[in-house]
Amino acid sequence: MNAFNYCWYFKSVVPPRICDLITKQGLTQDERMAKTGGFDNKKLTHSEIQNMKRKRNSDITWLDELWIYRELHPYVHRANELAGWNYEWDRSESCQFTKYKLNQYYDWHNDGWTKPYNQPNTLNHGKVRKLSLTCQLTDGSEYEGGELEFDFRDYDPNMRDESKHVKQVTQILPKGSIVVFPSFVWHRVKPVTKGTRYSLVMWSLGYPFK
Repeated sequence: MNAFNYCWYFKSVVPPRICDLITKQGLTQDERMAKTGGFDNKKLTHSEIQNMKRKRNSDITWLDELWIYRELHPYVHRANELAGWNYEWDRSESCQFTKYKLNQYYDWHNDGWTKPYNQPNTLNHGKVRKLSLTCQLTDGSEYEGGELEFDFRDYDPNMRDESKHVKQVTQILPKGSIVVFPSFVWHRVKPVTKGTRYSLVMWSLGYPFK
């Protein structure tokens, strides 16, 4: 799928007080090792954990407080309109509070699934991730590394040039900044080399594209 805009930024829009409240809420929950899609609902062997950590190494908790959605949803709506996507969506999943400590990272991935959710009797059933949001909870001056990067893969393979297609998201380094992007867009978080990076990720869902 192609798009005119592959992401939309809002700089320093969430007040520091709200960022700190979200961080405090995230840190009070039981922390767990972040998993990738194929490993979500199973107990992993040591070998499987090592294999998964080649792709992703971070710690997460889940948040679903209504005040967090009230704070973030307006930016999903605005980005969806301003970027010209105009995707139909009607709800968001639980928010993922993510902690990237020293040497932790998440390699190239996108947030979409190959099929709609098969979760009968839930509001997610039959829906797909359409828009992803990342909110910067830690100011960029408080850590090093941990860069969020996009790979805008709308080009012929023989024209691949990372200097033109891989973009570092410096626009959201200030605390409280937000980036919204279609969930099919490839992105990564590079290893943190100093300090800790906290972020909040939210996925907004709708029925499959027609």
